[in-house]
Amino acid sequence: MFCYDAPSDLLSGKTILVTGASDGIGKVCASTFADHGATVILLGRSQEKLEAVYDNIERQHPDKAFLHPMDFSTAKIDDYKALAESVAQRVGTLDGIIHNAALLGPRTPIEFYPTEDWHQIMQVNVNAVFYLTKELLPTLSKSDDARVLFVSSSVGRVGRAYWGAYAVSKFAIEGLMQTLAAELANTTNIRVNSLNPGGVRTAMRQTAYPAENPELQPTPESLMPIYLYLLSREAKSLHGQALNAKEFNPLP
Repeated sequence: MFCYDAPSDLLSGKTILVTGASDGIGKVCASTFADHGATVILLGRSQEKLEAVYDNIERQHPDKAFLHPMDFSTAKIDDYKALAESVAQRVGTLDGIIHNAALLGPRTPIEFYPTEDWHQIMQVNVNAVFYLTKELLPTLSKSDDARVLFVSSSVGRVGRAYWGAYAVSKFAIEGLMQTLAAELANTTNIRVNSLNPGGVRTAMRQTAYPAENPELQPTPESLMPIYLYLLSREAKSLHGQALNAKEFNPLP
């Protein structure tokens, strides 16, 4: 696994928004970023879980977090606009978005895939990512070194049977990443990439592979050197890249 000795003040003065911050990789991202000096904006659908993450960060780093409960499956355009206005008013400048939230959905052949599930997964995994990015771009553009990181998957790069809407949604995310990266490359200080974290010890992984021993998978914490590096100035040359955690090693 990639090693990076991030200084404790790596993200001092920066504000990072994390979706799916109530659990799994998103939860660990939020806490880790706060540990390294960032103010973190916590997005998730479970207010109770978000409050627990917020309370934990607040105890260790007062005034370094605020939460915004939001269910991407039901959120409307006005909800995203209101969030963007709130972020702009509260922090002025946004330095990063970690697009971590996603639904797995059924693992079943396309022929039998439930239509309602398909629409919900596309709404959460693709449309919400587009809406959120679109509305927050003006605030991101004010940063002198911003990042947008789309969390992808191996099934979003090479199709795999029975992964249905989840796989297709991740293919869409890769396309969104590439399109946005091409548009922003020469006009802003925003660097855009995608990251496939691989198999990680999370609830989603356990749902996808119920017979698997979770202890054999790396923890979300083990991925944090990669996330921190990608938010650092050292990673400013990385743009429009489809990265893989297992083989991530940009350092000479």
